Amino acid sequence: MVAFAVIISVMMVITGSLNTICAKWADSIKAEGVPFNHPFLQATCMFFGEFLCLVVFFLIFGYKRYVWNRSNVQGESGSITEITTEEKPILPPFNPFLFFPPALCDILGTSIMYIGLNLTTASSFQMLRGAVIIFTGLLSVGMLNAQIKPFKWFGMLFVMLGLVIVGVTDIYYDSNPLDDKNYEQKYLTKYDVPALFAVGLEGLFGMVTLSLLMVPFYYIHVPKTFSTNPEGRLEDVFYAWQEIKEEPTIALALLGTVISIAFFNFAGVSVTKELSATTRMVLDSIRTLVIWVVSIPLFGEQFIAIQLSGFAMLILGTLIYNDVLIGPWFRRNILPNLSSHANCARCWLCICGGDSELIEYEQEDQEHLIEA
Repeated sequence: MVAFAVIISVMMVITGSLNTICAKWADSIKAEGVPFNHPFLQATCMFFGEFLCLVVFFLIFGYKRYVWNRSNVQGESGSITEITTEEKPILPPFNPFLFFPPALCDILGTSIMYIGLNLTTASSFQMLRGAVIIFTGLLSVGMLNAQIKPFKWFGMLFVMLGLVIVGVTDIYYDSNPLDDKNYEQKYLTKYDVPALFAVGLEGLFGMVTLSLLMVPFYYIHVPKTFSTNPEGRLEDVFYAWQEIKEEPTIALALLGTVISIAFFNFAGVSVTKELSATTRMVLDSIRTLVIWVVSIPLFGEQFIAIQLSGFAMLILGTLIYNDVLIGPWFRRNILPNLSSHANCARCWLCICGGDSELIEYEQEDQEHLIEA
């Protein structure tokens, strides 16, 4: 299990970094002097990559069923001979459409992100994705009635400050200005859904939905800032095909997007299921660093020193929000020394999180000692 955890963690960082780099590579390629700008087509390629996970899942599932049937032969009288110790492989008993709502959210989020990737650098794009923590926290309070502990608010504050630094510097140095309740983790754990199956279902729903949306998108005209095709369409698949024929390298970049997203999402869902959503957030932070380091020489991005402080705040805020820093250290080193001051300890527990019952038990023990 330790080896598997290490493998999927490394796979998530590498393939996740390659995904953003391949997407930006495609955006930087020019056909007849026009840069490739098709965010919705790129999003469809991403969902196709996720859909491939569903194909792989059923191939593996079919093979396991075949092996099990060969090992468990039914006799003439209805008895089972050569029974193996393994149970018959079956699909998890759950409604597949449970993954349709997150697929719709993924469509909206991914499409907007690919639009943003056309308007900024790969490193800034990856850093600004850290805003998901802020919106996740606020929406969990407003829609799920979740209670956010104070230390998570501190984490969100650091993330927000980091986003401001990265965003402002990106705008200031832009040479072309026109350019904790986790839904997924809940259902993966509750229904014990295999990672490949979950990713594949989201890919299937996303690919079909976005492919249908391509039709109305073709008739919607937008400003040049959001579309570089001659007629200013929101998405023009026919023009994209012409660009790919003119510059076949674009197809290679899109293929890299498909393959990398397939492995990345499998690794990401595996990390969420086998480890935790917190671990996935930490690995995403490492991925941001990798993309930032690679993008400077690869895409000729400008090194902006002040963005280092913004990146540091993003990482610090993410770690505080996910209770990786400060909270565990406080509960391990400081809180035990406050056991004699129950009220003070409870106050700090509210801020840094912890089990308030432990303080109550220690207070009761001290009262019993005094009475004795």
